[in-house]
Amino acid sequence: MSDQDQHPDQQQEPSDQQRRALLKGMAGGALAAASGAMAGNALGTPAPAGDELTWMPAWRIRDLIARKEISPVEVTRHFLNRIEDLDGKLHAFMTVDHKGALAQARAAEKAVLAGDSLGALHGIPVSVKDHIAIKGLPKFDMGLLRHIPEAARDDVVVERLRRAGAILIGTNTEMGSGSDVTKMPREFNWEVEARSAWDQSRVPGWSSSGSASAAVARLVPIAIGSDGGGSTRLPAAYSGIVGIAATPGRIPWIHAASPTLALSASTGPMCRDLKDAAIATQALSGPDGRDFFSLQDPNPDFLTNLDAGVEGMRLAWSDDFGYASLYAMAESPRVIAAIRAAAMGFNKLGARVDVLDDQWDDFFGGFMMMNQAFGSGGRGRGEMPSEEDYWASVTVRGRNYDHFMAVFKTHDVILAPTAQLLAPSVEEWNARWTTDGAKFPHGTFAGSYVSHVMMFNWLGFPAFNIPAGFVDGLPVGMQVIGRPGSEATMFRVAQAFVKAYPRDERPPV
Repeated sequence: MSDQDQHPDQQQEPSDQQRRALLKGMAGGALAAASGAMAGNALGTPAPAGDELTWMPAWRIRDLIARKEISPVEVTRHFLNRIEDLDGKLHAFMTVDHKGALAQARAAEKAVLAGDSLGALHGIPVSVKDHIAIKGLPKFDMGLLRHIPEAARDDVVVERLRRAGAILIGTNTEMGSGSDVTKMPREFNWEVEARSAWDQSRVPGWSSSGSASAAVARLVPIAIGSDGGGSTRLPAAYSGIVGIAATPGRIPWIHAASPTLALSASTGPMCRDLKDAAIATQALSGPDGRDFFSLQDPNPDFLTNLDAGVEGMRLAWSDDFGYASLYAMAESPRVIAAIRAAAMGFNKLGARVDVLDDQWDDFFGGFMMMNQAFGSGGRGRGEMPSEEDYWASVTVRGRNYDHFMAVFKTHDVILAPTAQLLAPSVEEWNARWTTDGAKFPHGTFAGSYVSHVMMFNWLGFPAFNIPAGFVDGLPVGMQVIGRPGSEATMFRVAQAFVKAYPRDERPPV
């Protein structure tokens, strides 16, 4: 983990108890004076709320801040301390901006004292995946495949987080494939192995892995990942948290390096609490004219009917969409059975779950064709496909799209496993992407890893992961899939499940 001013010059800080008293009874000028008269270290003392604050949903923390019962500075110091204590085990952070985060927290505290209108994430520490730019912090450039030392501007996602009052605390590591981390340079962070908070000998999936580890271990209340082929949902499933991939364009993302990602990907929140995910998605969503693919329709309301339940809804379930058994491994039948049993719990909530035996075409060839045509930073990979091959690919996509839309005519959402595999050990992970790759379908582990998720990037459908229990002591996840633009319904379905079947297991880090 690199650090922005981890040990700045000592600043004068009031204690947490003094801050609470000031919030309740003093003006901002008095707080500023007190700040200049009291000693403290860079991170301050641990917040007295301790374990309760660690696991509290972000929306409750924000309410405490708005009621002046806790300070954004106290909250920020608490999570900075937690990162200090645990990130050496998890490798979830690439950069932590201690000085900048505390400066943002002091500004957020002054806004509370001044009686300013507070955003939906006011005072909540948030981290973002390492290729999402925070002005002034190092950023992984996906076009150059290397770090740049200082981002020139905030990404649109970061702009919107700031507008909502969030405290940008740093950037999360990404995971790549086929790496031997003992031999890779640290700055090539696509090859950095984040570790599972449930078992540090295992990985938490690909790409948004650091965001997943940070969220499940509550190094931050909310982390932001990106999903171009399952990269929020799969690490979320492996970690036992919520992971959101909205309709492409719902959350603006100016991604000049890769037209493929612009067409099929989304940034989105990863967190333990479903309501937190809905609030964060609401804050991030809406049109932006700088994004060529930004949806221009009015921003939907994800919160008003969040707790309306699923009475009378009709849901569909598929084990494997008729093709994913090709990618199954030894544990897959048990994983699928556990998630299917969880999904059937909707029948007890007033919904009806219909089990489908429909057959869709495999996504792999078509999605790889799109990557070949548009991928690798827009430069293409090898020879461009012929017009005939490309037309064949989009024809399959069209057939799958029509088939799913036919199901949505009679069903509100589709449920499925997010992953049919369990989080592998670091050694297994690396072998699957390198020496053992030829053993898998298509000669690569890629299809096996994304067997249940990449279809929906290819089609441009929103899909969420929600926790669905454990198999062999490791988390598994259920995917909630909707027609384009149906996130409000999907949040309502997901919330009904997590409220009826709450899971508050805490990883043993």
